[in-house]
Amino acid sequence: MNTPNNESPVKIPALWISLIPLLVLGLLLILVLKAYGTDALGGGIQIALLVSSAVCVALSTLVCKTRWEILEDGIIENIKSSAVAIIILLMIGAITGTWMLSGVVPTLICYGLDILSPSWFLCASCIICSVVSLMTGSSWTTIATIGVALMGIGHALGFSEGWIAGAVISGAYFGDKFSPLSDTNVLATSTTEVPLFEHIKYMSYTTFPTIGITLIIFLIASLSHTSGMTNDTEIYSNALHSAFNISPWLLIVPLLTGIMIYLRLPALITLFMATLFAVIAMVIAQPQLLTTIAGEAGAEGFWPALRGVFTACYGSANIETGVPAVNELVATRGMGGMMDTIWLILCAMCFGGVMTGSRMLDSLTQLFLRFVHRTTSAVAATVGAGILFNTTTSDQYISIILSSRLFKGVYQELGLEGRLLSRSVVDSSTVTSVLIPWNSCGMVQSTVLGVATITYLPYCFFNYLTPLITILVAAIGFKIYKSTPKKV
Repeated sequence: MNTPNNESPVKIPALWISLIPLLVLGLLLILVLKAYGTDALGGGIQIALLVSSAVCVALSTLVCKTRWEILEDGIIENIKSSAVAIIILLMIGAITGTWMLSGVVPTLICYGLDILSPSWFLCASCIICSVVSLMTGSSWTTIATIGVALMGIGHALGFSEGWIAGAVISGAYFGDKFSPLSDTNVLATSTTEVPLFEHIKYMSYTTFPTIGITLIIFLIASLSHTSGMTNDTEIYSNALHSAFNISPWLLIVPLLTGIMIYLRLPALITLFMATLFAVIAMVIAQPQLLTTIAGEAGAEGFWPALRGVFTACYGSANIETGVPAVNELVATRGMGGMMDTIWLILCAMCFGGVMTGSRMLDSLTQLFLRFVHRTTSAVAATVGAGILFNTTTSDQYISIILSSRLFKGVYQELGLEGRLLSRSVVDSSTVTSVLIPWNSCGMVQSTVLGVATITYLPYCFFNYLTPLITILVAAIGFKIYKSTPKKV
C-alpha cells in the first residue's frame, strides 16, 4: 500500500518483528481462556486483541518507523469492510428474537420432536442444514434459523450442545461451500478467474469424501447415544404448547424467507423481511406474549403491544414455560445480545488493520512462499495461509482475497490449474473461519447458537477435516493436472 502524500511504500518488516504481535496474541488468548473459559467473549478476548494491536503499533512506529496515519488507514479500511457484516449481525439478532417469540422456532421444534429420532438425530441435523444451506448459499442464515431450532430439538433428545452445534455447523458449511449461490464461492472464483461451476465440480473431489466421513461420525455418535431422556421430548413439547400457540401456519414465515433467498434478494433485504414476517406472525399468533415481553403482563392496548414488538427485536425476553430447561431455550436477547460480538469484531478488525497497514502480514505470508516448490507444498501453503489470514484478519472474505492474490502467480509458475487454487482457498479460508473465536464467523455462530467456539470446535468434523483432505488429495495427485509452467 502507498503512504499519504505519495511517499515511498512501507517496507516489509523482518519476520521476527512480525511474529511478535502474533505471539503476544497467542499468549494473551491462552491466559484469557484459562481465566474466563467460555465467558472469554464477554471482554477478555477483546482486550487481548487491543493489547496485541498496541504491540504491533509500537513495533511499527518505533522500530520500523511507520507513520501512524498509515496504520490508522489500515484500521479504517478493515472496519469499513466489516460494516455490512455488523448490520447483518444485528438483523440476525432480530430474527432470532422474533422467530422464537412469534412461535416459528417453537413450532419447528415441536414438529421436529415428532419426526426426528435420537438414533439418527445428529446425522439428520447435518443433512438438513446441508440441504438448506445448499439451496440458500448462506451458512449464517441456515444456522440462525434451522440451526437454532435443531439446537432445541437436540437438547430435548439429550445431546450435548457441542455435538448439536458441530452437526449444524458442519452441514451449514458444506452447503455454503458447495452452493453456486454462495458469496464465498463467487468471491474465490472471481479473484482466481475460474468459472464458477467448474470450481464447484472440482471441489467435489475433496468435499464429498469429507462430508461422507462427517456423516458416518455423526451417525455412529447418534446410534451410540444412550441418554435415556425419552420422556423429555414430551415435557419439552408440552411446555412449548403451554407457552406458545403452535400452528403449521407459522411455517409460512420460513417458507417466504426461503422464496426470497431463492430469488437471490440482497441479504439485508431478506433478513429485514424475514424479521417483518415474524413480527406479523407474532402479532397474530402470540398476542398474549406481547405485553409479557414488554414487562406489562395483563395490560391492553396499542402501546404495550408496540413495546412488546420492539423488545422482541432488540431486547431480552424471558418466557415462563414451567420447565427451566425450556425457559432457557426460548429466552432471547435480540439485537442487544449481539453487542459483545460486534465489540469483538471491531477489536479484531483493529488488529487485522494494523497488521495489514504495517505490512507485517506480508512478511508472514512470505514465510509460506519459501516452502512452495511442488503441488503438495503449494496446496499446503495455501491452506496454511488461509488459516493464518483467518486468524490475523478475523474475516473470511479478506482471507479469501489475500490467499487468492498471494498464490495466483505461484500456481501459474508451477503450471498448476486455477481451479486447484480456488478449491484450496475455499477449503481453508471458508471452512476454518468458524473455528476461530475472534473471527467474524466464529463470533456470529457462537452468539447465535449460544455455544462457545471452543465448545463446538472438536465436533465440527467437516470444517477441520476439509483442509486435511485437500492436502491429502494433492499429495496423492488425484485429478491434479499440470501444464507448462508459466512465468508471471
